[in-house]
Amino acid sequence: MTGPEVLDVARDAIVTIVVVSSPLMLVGLAIGVAISLFQALTQIQEMTLVFVPKILAITVAMIVCGPWILELMRGFTIDLFNGIPGVTH
Repeated sequence: MTGPEVLDVARDAIVTIVVVSSPLMLVGLAIGVAISLFQALTQIQEMTLVFVPKILAITVAMIVCGPWILELMRGFTIDLFNGIPGVTH
C-alpha cells in the first residue's frame, strides 16, 4: 500500500467518523443549548439537570439513526476490505 492510498483510507475513515457521529452530536448540542437557555431564563442552576434529557434524546437519536449509521459503517467496511489486494468477497 502506497502513501497516497494510506492517506485516502485515513481521509475516508475520518469523514465516516464525522458523518456517523454528527447526528448524535447535533442532538446533544441542541438539547444542551435548550436546557441552558431554560436554566438562564428560570435561574435554576442545577448542574445535573442537563444529563437526563441529553441521555434520553441521544438514545432516541441512536434508535432513529441506528440503521442509517450501521449502513454507512457497513459500506465503509466493505470498501476497506475490497481495497485489500488479493481479497475478494
